[in-house]
Amino acid sequence: MRTAINCWGKSLLALLVVAAACSSPDQQSGGPTQDQDVRVRYTARRVIVPDVPQRGRVLDRYDSVLVDTRPQFLLKLPRRPPLDTLALGQLLGWDSVTVRRRITDALPYPKAPAGYPVQLSLTAAEVKRVRQDSAAWPTLTLTQRRQRVYTTRAGAPLLGYRYAEAQPFLRQAKRTVRGRFYRLRNGGVETYYNGLLNGHRGYLHPLVDAKGKEHGTWAKDTAFQQGQDLHLTIDVKLQAYAEKLLGGRKGYLVALDPRTGEILAFVSAPVYPATTITAPDQAGVRAKLLEHEDMPLLNRPAMLANPPGSVFKLVNAAIALQMGTISPTTGFRCDQSLVSCVHEHPQAKTLTAGLKYSCNPYFYQVMQGLINYTPDSLATDSVAARHANLAQWRRYARSFGLDSVLGVDVPREAPGFLPTPAYYDKARRTRAWTYRSIYSLSIGQGEINLTGLQMANMAAIIANRGWYYTPHLVRGIGAGGPLHRFRVKHRTLIDSVNFEALVPGMVAVMRSGTAASSSLADVGISVAGKTGTVQNDEGDDHAAFVGFAPANNPKIAVAVYLENAGFGAESAAPAAVLVMEKYLRGSIAPRRKRGEARMQKAARREE
Repeated sequence: MRTAINCWGKSLLALLVVAAACSSPDQQSGGPTQDQDVRVRYTARRVIVPDVPQRGRVLDRYDSVLVDTRPQFLLKLPRRPPLDTLALGQLLGWDSVTVRRRITDALPYPKAPAGYPVQLSLTAAEVKRVRQDSAAWPTLTLTQRRQRVYTTRAGAPLLGYRYAEAQPFLRQAKRTVRGRFYRLRNGGVETYYNGLLNGHRGYLHPLVDAKGKEHGTWAKDTAFQQGQDLHLTIDVKLQAYAEKLLGGRKGYLVALDPRTGEILAFVSAPVYPATTITAPDQAGVRAKLLEHEDMPLLNRPAMLANPPGSVFKLVNAAIALQMGTISPTTGFRCDQSLVSCVHEHPQAKTLTAGLKYSCNPYFYQVMQGLINYTPDSLATDSVAARHANLAQWRRYARSFGLDSVLGVDVPREAPGFLPTPAYYDKARRTRAWTYRSIYSLSIGQGEINLTGLQMANMAAIIANRGWYYTPHLVRGIGAGGPLHRFRVKHRTLIDSVNFEALVPGMVAVMRSGTAASSSLADVGISVAGKTGTVQNDEGDDHAAFVGFAPANNPKIAVAVYLENAGFGAESAAPAAVLVMEKYLRGSIAPRRKRGEARMQKAARREE
């Protein structure tokens, strides 16, 4: 842009630069006087610094490069059929099945017309073969461009995509109702940190006269900034391992370091390769993902809020301890006239036993005492008391980061939900609702909804005995650390002694309780955990688990949620402890190899 500025004109820009434009060198050095008609013209210029910033890389916690900008080779096939796929396969070193599959994957819809333009991504070795035989294939066009390249198949939802390179996917998504929902929610760290990854060019803003001489500036210069590397909290090997365990199942797994809030693994299943969204020859694969009934493009840990099931008994117990309505030695009878109990067990005479057996009637009575609690022992149960106690319960629960956005560095995180007294007033159409109409809260059902990130953070809070750092995916930007808000410690409203009272029951769950088959005692690791089975009126129940290890010096906290997988102890807990063992030991003990293989096989079968 080039703008002439006259001192005597009425331009708004001229008013902003009056001092520079009206104070000419002649006047400053004793030149023309005020009686002379002096008109000075300056030109406001914007000069681009020639350096072009390179987009930063994305690396895992051990500095393995996961995403980088590199040359990409594309082979454009001739538009006019027929195409000799057998000969093309011989040229590229592919078999005929691979050739047909690659072409099908590149077509945006199955019945694309013959001759639809197709481009295939090639490796350097394949490019070499094409160039050697280019004379025999004059109809093939080989091009090269620089694009974001993923060095791993794992971590698609957390890595995300560069918006400019995802335009084909976004156009496809616009054509489906479900696709519109995905459009702005799958960008991952590539979108969330786009400005820092991109850097920015430098701009100078000089004012020059007719002879090209500079006379100050008309705006502040912009410094050149190279794109910053992102150092993730993710352990890519652990991420890939966890994805093999879940594979084609529906659900999520979130593992984090409770001491720092750093996310170690972030799995949304069904899984798909990280390159799928932006690869130019994956249009057909993207179309299938958009239409798939299991919604693989849904970023489940961040966006899907579900009833947590029995794992929420931990939160209810902590609140009841804090409010003084129970103590660690409180016992309740397993009275199934109140609510059914799926486990046959001895009477739970303490909180530890209640957690160990996951006794539904026990926690029904825990929550009943909390909601119906009145400070004066002579006072009767009242509407006002129930409203006040539910509001207090919600206040304590929200201090866990529930019913609100945690602030994790992913696009469009869901807040989950905790009911309020006003909610029940409206839903029940009366203020005189009773505990019996909301008792499902006691076992983590009903109106409670938590995301996977909140579930994992809940486990981290108990591991830390009452505090947490906001979970995050980026531990370092360039040579610096994470964003400031990820260094702020948050404390719940529950005293640490009340969290400490939960741990023996969680350890008992893993040693001789509902998840005894998933113990890591054979390798010297004490796990604290809680299973959950979430009732589902539309199909098989969902399986849930939260836990941390080692129990008394926690280094990893894990949350697992598997849709339609039945009991949490049978599917969610084994997946969680395998991830714990893999992270803490680097390998899986022989005792669990068979279970590991069975889980991976089931995950592959559902893909």
